[in-house]
Amino acid sequence: MKPLSWRARRRWALVVLLVGLPLYIMAAVSLVALFDRPPIIVEFAIYVGLGVIWALPFRALFRGIGRPDPDAPPEDER
Repeated sequence: MKPLSWRARRRWALVVLLVGLPLYIMAAVSLVALFDRPPIIVEFAIYVGLGVIWALPFRALFRGIGRPDPDAPPEDER
């Protein structure tokens, strides 16, 4: 399987952030709302844990997205 290009990873990262993250937030809040409200520290730990669990599968997708395109030709030096 061929790895995604930098441009494709950048586009998929944008889709994940704009569509996937809000959906995940709604699912996490709905999941926590099913139970009685825990103490604030426990609730905070639950949300931090769910945030880390969400980020782990997309780690490779987001790696290097903020850097310039490594496959782009170098700009002319003036």
